[in-house]
Amino acid sequence: MLKNSSPIIKIAKKVCPAVITVVVSKDLPKVEDFYSFPYGGKEYIMPMMDNRQKNHMEKTQIGGGSGFIISRDGYVITSNHVVADTIADYTVIVDPKNKYSAKVLSRNPINDTAVLKIEGRNFSYINMADSNKIQLGEEVVAIGNPLGEFHDTLSAGIVSGLSRYITAFGGIDHQMQNLRGLIQTDAAINPGNSGGPLVNMKGEVIGVNTAMIMGAQNIGFAIPINYAKKDLAEVKKYGKIVMPFLGVKYVLLNKEMAKANKLPVENGALVVRELLGEDPVIKGSSADKAGIKEFDIILECNNQPISIENTLAQIMQKCAVGQETDFKVLRNGQEMVLKVVLTEK
Repeated sequence: MLKNSSPIIKIAKKVCPAVITVVVSKDLPKVEDFYSFPYGGKEYIMPMMDNRQKNHMEKTQIGGGSGFIISRDGYVITSNHVVADTIADYTVIVDPKNKYSAKVLSRNPINDTAVLKIEGRNFSYINMADSNKIQLGEEVVAIGNPLGEFHDTLSAGIVSGLSRYITAFGGIDHQMQNLRGLIQTDAAINPGNSGGPLVNMKGEVIGVNTAMIMGAQNIGFAIPINYAKKDLAEVKKYGKIVMPFLGVKYVLLNKEMAKANKLPVENGALVVRELLGEDPVIKGSSADKAGIKEFDIILECNNQPISIENTLAQIMQKCAVGQETDFKVLRNGQEMVLKVVLTEK
């Protein structure tokens, strides 16, 4: 008789009951019929919808992902890009017999994490580890619902790299995101796995599965769980994420942009308006009060150089509301340090 000696079997029994599916749905016009639409020598079948009456709307699933419960009273962690649609409805499926309406308590697009809450008691949950203590080569297991069909799928691997930086595309609008400080793993992460847990051999969460490299094998990434822990603590204390706010619109510089625009530096945040008639420095904001102006290049925040890999938004996450913060600014060829008291976003 075979013994259940594999540690992964124990992890599956411990963790899988707390791994959930997040279903994204919206009220959309009901499809009444289909019609043929000839174009360019081809014939396309198009849906015929009735937008005139409210009763012609129906709840339609438009997406989904994975997540995991981290407390007995129903706090759930997932990826921000899974729940990015602010007007959609979210349902958490714990198992085929138990579905719960979920409230999104926080979205953090910078770290690609989100906190949800479902009502109930005595949920199975996963303990969170300290992701600062992860070691290269450590064995891990990724768990989720790839492609939204294969529930409680496990894939084993190791921590292949730490503090990785990638540019990812995700969410309902496939927006670009720069993610840093990531855990790299060769455990398989597939579409639908996003938001699921990456766990250590104790069955504790060390990361939130977030991305994979298309066309490559065995290269996946997870957000360190400590990022989500910070958001969870603020949600429990304030009911929201408390984030410092500078009040400028900017573009991050790189070598090509600096050369094309004959700029004196290749890194930093160039304060510039996005649209004509739009103020690049919000009136009354911390930046406005400190004297930051359009076409200033913000080089450093609290002595940390700003770059594509270490963005202004990411550095400011380490700052506190009400904190006096030093910004090194380049203006007309002259460097200066401006002291800014950050307000809440």
